[in-house]
Amino acid sequence: MKTLNDFNFNNKKALIRVDFNVPLNDNFEVTDATRIQSAKPTIIKILEDGGSCILMSHLGRPKGAQDEFSLRHIVKKVEEIVGVEVKFANNCIGEEAEIAASNLEPGQILLLENLRFHEEEKKGDENFAKQLANLGDIYVNDAFGTAHRAHASTTIVAQFFPENKCFGRLLAKEIESIDKVMQSGEKPVLAVLGGAKVSSKITIIENILDKIDHLIVGGGMTFTFIKAQGGQIGDSICEDDKMELALDILKQAKAKNVEVHLPVDVIAADAFSNDANTQIVDVDAIPDGWQGLDSGPRSKELFDTVVNSCKTILWNGPLGVFELDSFAKGTIALGDAIAEATNNGAFSLVGGGDSVAAVKQFGFQDKVSYVSTGGGAMLESLEGKTLPGIAAILS
Repeated sequence: MKTLNDFNFNNKKALIRVDFNVPLNDNFEVTDATRIQSAKPTIIKILEDGGSCILMSHLGRPKGAQDEFSLRHIVKKVEEIVGVEVKFANNCIGEEAEIAASNLEPGQILLLENLRFHEEEKKGDENFAKQLANLGDIYVNDAFGTAHRAHASTTIVAQFFPENKCFGRLLAKEIESIDKVMQSGEKPVLAVLGGAKVSSKITIIENILDKIDHLIVGGGMTFTFIKAQGGQIGDSICEDDKMELALDILKQAKAKNVEVHLPVDVIAADAFSNDANTQIVDVDAIPDGWQGLDSGPRSKELFDTVVNSCKTILWNGPLGVFELDSFAKGTIALGDAIAEATNNGAFSLVGGGDSVAAVKQFGFQDKVSYVSTGGGAMLESLEGKTLPGIAAILS
């Protein structure tokens, strides 16, 4: 696996695929700069070597060249984070981009306009990729968030750099972290899978059962498992057509000596609202008219024990409707337990949109080992798929 450490960028122009798809407010100000922060170590290493950086990214889902999706809106924020002036090209290909790239001096940064202003980017067009490739000497992919897409800038462009391509710091760290969970992690290995639906996690569960020792199932998908086993779930969310599958997963887990831990009690509510009436009930005895919206206190104790007995922990998905304060306690308690285990030497990886949002909301970013920057890419990795953006560097 070639990384930045395999190259000296002195007098070289690094063409870097970053993921600067950041949220902007109505004044086009960046409201969460995590992804820009994450790219900084790669950029700094190249500049310190005496190289220059040509940054390419997408932003949003534009239909053609729409000003609201222009990357010029983020230039100031990138300058502020990296501490270096950033030049901007109003296109990512063509004469302006070529002149700006050829005039770039060592130690300088050029940000190209939104790749998705050209439909060829998403189509993986070879000619478009070649025009991008002409701008730099070494291709660096540091965009894990788009590594599962076979787009021109993430995958196709790599073929024009047969020897001169590598992973950036962020992407290398992502690969390493997933490998720790899937291959090289110290046992016991625990996966915590939450979220609303079993159907969205089936392939992950089936792929990781061979690699883990414990599986905590939480969130809405709990109730498909509980109902499948004959429990009463009231008005809780349930995928009736996935109940057979839930039983099959339990059977597979047993055959592979994986201990499955479901909540034993829940906080049930009479409405999907912060102000609903609530009661703590056994997970398999939820009255009609009530729905389980968070794991309960006995579940917290059970999960605490499991988490703190494990050395490698994957967390994907919340344990309740954490967006509503009344039903965030189970997710916060899980975060506390994982933080404690991490502090005691466990390796913890958090990935997938909702769990990352929860980790940020409740301040756990610095208390776990690694927070993945790519939702879809992370999930596809856990499903055992080879991501095109990663394969393109390895080939």
